[in-house]
Amino acid sequence: MTNTLKTRKKLSLGIFAVVASLAVTMVTPIAQANVVYSTPSAPTNVTSYLTTRGVMVKWTPSATANPEITHYVVSAGSGSCPILVPVTSSNLVTMPVVVGQPGGTPVVQAVNAYGFSAAAKSNKSYTAAQLATVASASNIKSVQVLQLSDLHGAIEASSGSNIGAAVLASAFANDRKNAAATVTLSAGDNIGAAPPISTEFEEMPTIEAMNLMKFDVSAFGNHEHDRNLAHVQKVIGASDFEWVTSNYGDSSLAVLKSGAKAAKSYTIIERGGVKIGIVGANTETTIEQVFPGNLDYTDAAGIKRTIEIQAGVTGINSAIAAAKKAGADLVVAVIHQGWSENAGGVAVGVLNEMVPQIKGAAAVYGGHSHQTFSTLVPGTQKVFGTLVGQTLNAGAEYTRSQICVNTDTNKVLGASIEIVKKAALSTVVADAATAALVKKYKDQMTSKLDVKIGSVSGTFPRGGTPAVERSGENPMGIYIADLLRAKYKTDFVLTNGGGIRDTFPARTYVPVDKTLVRTGTGALDVTLGDALTVYPFGNQVATTVVTGENLWKALENGVGGSYPGDGRFPQISGFKFTFDPSKAVGSRIVSVTKNDGTAIAKDQTVYTLTTLDFIVYGGDGYLNVFSPSKAQVRDALLDVFVNALKADLAAGKVTQLPALDGRVKKVS
Repeated sequence: MTNTLKTRKKLSLGIFAVVASLAVTMVTPIAQANVVYSTPSAPTNVTSYLTTRGVMVKWTPSATANPEITHYVVSAGSGSCPILVPVTSSNLVTMPVVVGQPGGTPVVQAVNAYGFSAAAKSNKSYTAAQLATVASASNIKSVQVLQLSDLHGAIEASSGSNIGAAVLASAFANDRKNAAATVTLSAGDNIGAAPPISTEFEEMPTIEAMNLMKFDVSAFGNHEHDRNLAHVQKVIGASDFEWVTSNYGDSSLAVLKSGAKAAKSYTIIERGGVKIGIVGANTETTIEQVFPGNLDYTDAAGIKRTIEIQAGVTGINSAIAAAKKAGADLVVAVIHQGWSENAGGVAVGVLNEMVPQIKGAAAVYGGHSHQTFSTLVPGTQKVFGTLVGQTLNAGAEYTRSQICVNTDTNKVLGASIEIVKKAALSTVVADAATAALVKKYKDQMTSKLDVKIGSVSGTFPRGGTPAVERSGENPMGIYIADLLRAKYKTDFVLTNGGGIRDTFPARTYVPVDKTLVRTGTGALDVTLGDALTVYPFGNQVATTVVTGENLWKALENGVGGSYPGDGRFPQISGFKFTFDPSKAVGSRIVSVTKNDGTAIAKDQTVYTLTTLDFIVYGGDGYLNVFSPSKAQVRDALLDVFVNALKADLAAGKVTQLPALDGRVKKVS
């Protein structure tokens, strides 16, 4: 990612917003040259040859980058033993060859805080037989980590970017053939906010698919708690893989069990002669992001308690230390925290704040923010840094990492990471058993969900970097908010951007009926399956009241959190607001007005408001602002949405994709 700033002040802004906001808000030019930040360009002139000690690799360094390049990573793909080379060191190095290493082509990548450069390939490739002639130390091992996050039940392949569980199962199996010490991990949100093929069957199809994909370990994400504790326990009981979380506390961890299966603070998996420790952690904001009561349980003494999810890295570091004490040769962490954006030369996000504080993990894999990100956080001269990776949601990609470790000293020598997307798997044959599983559940839904409920003038967008529905006004947000205001005739509407879970028509819902029009420039057909995919939570609409003071307070919450990328971001109707994300959380709202420009003061004036039951009762951090005692729960949000589309269809109308109208503005 590249962005351009005209000041040296650090701003938490995305690239396009930076350019736009500066153009609007700068009255006089600043006499400074533009500062361009980006990931490094690739090295050049990579050459290699075999020696008795390994593969000698040489390259011409990349051009100067900003942020500055810290290291080069030399690797040769799946099953290889990458090495890490400080930028100040020689650009002629020997990469070890491990016992049984498959053939491959050496590549070199530059890395800075923003991420990795493209891989520059060597002028030579080597077969497994050629590599077998090189002396290999038995204590030098390659550990391969296959990882994804935020699958959200997207087990069915789509015509777009979603890989689908059947192809993932085969891709993982192929990767495992190249490295005996392979583990397959998830950083959470495997379920919840999912398409109907998962939600309509209590998420069990996703867990069954993960079993067939042979996942080894998963962390919990906030959406694992979208249903009550009994459902979490059911999921644990159905999982052939282990669940880990180091930040729930002993008493909370004790209730995450089903029969002999129980969540742990860490686990150790021995593969290919390596003991691999895995620790996990969930976002502490889960309590704000699930329906009130979902984290409640009754202890052995009959006392009602709530699962406590701790912030920070204390639990993670304790679990890492415990795993090493128990014999782990290296430890990796899967944590449900995310990268938000690269801005002003700094990678920004809760994940990025936490990684430097995590001690002893060779790699940390994140999630939650539905973005692609990878980098390497430098360590000390004698200690390898930390590989960091994160994937897009909905099974659109996975990471394939190689970590080289000396099992005698437990010293990590280097690590590399690849982002594997659908295009790279075009020749992979879908796993038959997993495909049959998906078809079994799909066949049970088709007659109910492949029902046309309307036509829309274009695809309602979602996602992006940062996600459009979590960083500004969004067409679906506008459509739903205006629809609710017209139906319930309240002064204002406020919903959460994170409630929008897919494009519309939905990217992750694939109708069997091929006569439906899903792409093109004309009207697009939408089905009940699409609607359930976009709004899977079962939220109810609620009407209530709000004071001017509490509306400001609610909006501060909406643009706070881990903006941009937090699901609490407000989608609104009946009023406008501006905000400045460069200011401190709690003081970002600049102005709030009615549609006619009349200022809404921070006073006790009372307004009527439509929102969701989840928000009224404090979900997404909207605590004590929307008068729960005065709230009236009305209709299911999904019913309101579907009925409006059906009404347009019956009237022969195409539902129009709303244009952005400036009701939400970011300034700086």
